Amino acid sequence: MSSEQLEQLKKNLREGPLDIGGPVAETRRMFEAIHADLPVPDDVRLSETRLGAVPALAAEPAGAARDAAILYLHGGAYVVGSSRSARAVVAALAAQAGCRAVAADYRLAPEHPFPAAVGDALAAYRALLDQGIDPGRLALAGDSAGGGLAIATLVAARDEGLPLPAAAAVFSPWADLTLSAGSLISKAGADPALTARSLSTRAADYLGGQDPRTPLASPVFADLTGLPPLLIQAGTAEILLDDAVGLAAAAARADVDVDLQIRAEMPHVWQTFAAFLDEGRQALSAAAAFLASRFD
Repeated sequence: MSSEQLEQLKKNLREGPLDIGGPVAETRRMFEAIHADLPVPDDVRLSETRLGAVPALAAEPAGAARDAAILYLHGGAYVVGSSRSARAVVAALAAQAGCRAVAADYRLAPEHPFPAAVGDALAAYRALLDQGIDPGRLALAGDSAGGGLAIATLVAARDEGLPLPAAAAVFSPWADLTLSAGSLISKAGADPALTARSLSTRAADYLGGQDPRTPLASPVFADLTGLPPLLIQAGTAEILLDDAVGLAAAAARADVDVDLQIRAEMPHVWQTFAAFLDEGRQALSAAAAFLASRFD
C-alpha cells in the first residue's frame, strides 16, 4: 500500500460517520451500513445458524475441513456490530485457514451489560464442543471488543474446566476498559477510527457500574496461565496499541506462548479492509497460518 493510499484510507475514515459514542440505535445503523458493502470471497458460503441459544453466521469455504472450526467474536465496543458486519473478515479468515468460521451474535449492551457477552461467547464455544469438534481443531478469533472477549472466553472456559482450543488470534483487542493506557493519549491524533471519549461512553454502557478492572471485562488484568498460544495483531496508528502490548505482556508473564505482531501506520482493525488493502490480506494470511498450524 502506498503512502498516498494509506492517507486516503485514513481520510475516508476520518470523514466517515465512525463516532461509535453516539446514540445507540443510530450508531448501530451506521456501523452496519459502513460494513455492508465489504466483499466476501466468491468461494465462501454464508449461512445463518445457531450455537446453542446464540444466533450465529457460518462462513464455509469450498473444500473446507469439516472437523475444524474458528469461533469469531465481532467488534463494536460491546454495543454495536454483529455477525453480519463482521462477515467480510470472517469469510476471508475462513478461506485462508481452510475451515469453517462461525461468528457469534452475543448480546449487546446497554440492554445486556457485562457479563452477558462473556456468557454468550462461552455458550457458543460449548456448542462447538458439543458438536463433537475436537478442541485441538478449534480456535478463537476476534477484533477490537471481540478480541478482548475472545481472551475473556478462554479464561472463563479454563476456570470452568472446559478443554481449551488449539489457539486464538485477536486483532486490535480492546482489553483494558479502565482506559488508562498511554496510547489513548499518545495516538489520539493518529487513530482515524476511535476516540477515548467514545470508548468511555461504550465502556460505561457495557460495565453497568461494575469495576473496569474485573478480569473478564478487562483481560489485561486476568491471570492468563494455561491459555493456548495467542496471536495478537495491532497497528501503530491506533489508540488501543497499548492494550495489545499489555495483553501480550500479561500472557508472557503467565508463560503463555504469544506472538505480538505490530504493523507500522496501520489503523484500528485494518484486517477488515483485506479486500483492497495488501496489509489486510497479509495480516489475515498470517493469522490463518498461525491458527491452522496449531490444529492437531
